[in-house]
Amino acid sequence: MSANGLTILAVDDEHTPLEDLARLLRSCPAVHEVECAFGGHDALRKASNQAFDAIFLDVKMPDLDGVELGRVLKRFASPPQLVFVSAYDSGAVEAFELRALDYLRKPVSRHRLEEALERVAAAVEYHQGHPDGNGRHPTPPAAGDSEMLAVSAARGGSTRLINRGSILYVQSHGDFVRIVTEDGRYLLRNTLSDVERRWEPFGFIRVHRQYLANLARAVELRPLLGGTAELAFADGQIIPVARRHVADLSRRLGV
Repeated sequence: MSANGLTILAVDDEHTPLEDLARLLRSCPAVHEVECAFGGHDALRKASNQAFDAIFLDVKMPDLDGVELGRVLKRFASPPQLVFVSAYDSGAVEAFELRALDYLRKPVSRHRLEEALERVAAAVEYHQGHPDGNGRHPTPPAAGDSEMLAVSAARGGSTRLINRGSILYVQSHGDFVRIVTEDGRYLLRNTLSDVERRWEPFGFIRVHRQYLANLARAVELRPLLGGTAELAFADGQIIPVARRHVADLSRRLGV
């Protein structure tokens, strides 16, 4: 990344979506330069001849699809960051396995694009400061608000990537846990106890036998009769707080 901003390669096999994505990228202050590639083979040729901070690539392309291209790019001596762009969720699992920074759904909103660019900038800055002995760039350690999770949509079963920091709360749901964000509800095959153990260092705490709350997203603790309480989030969602957790939660929130 230069002092002027990020250098991006946008890839799609359809001209209109490619032009729309490039136009949106160029309008973002974090971006210095945007090059376009029409299809996977054109992208591979350009990525071999020029270093890019990140490549925003379509998943479904007829000549060389985005997942196949991503696997090749990951073998570069200094691989670019990957952000997948698709009208479908079908490539989300493969994107997760390739450690893509984000998975954007078409039509791409400016808000989601800027979120992705923030992740790209953070990863590039980390890599520039932490090359290994072979000059390669290791993956930065997962931060509490930046780890990407592969989850299933509560309806339809499609898989997508979400940012752990975007989660409001986690609810026990049979053999799964329900992941709740401002944008939707998703399922993750795990137990609430295991999620609590692994995510406690990132601000997720037990507030009820069926709920974990992301304290970074909570906005208000409301006492109720009988010594219980409820925890409110900015979007208006509310979860119960058991009596035995009220004192600890009040202390953590400084109320």
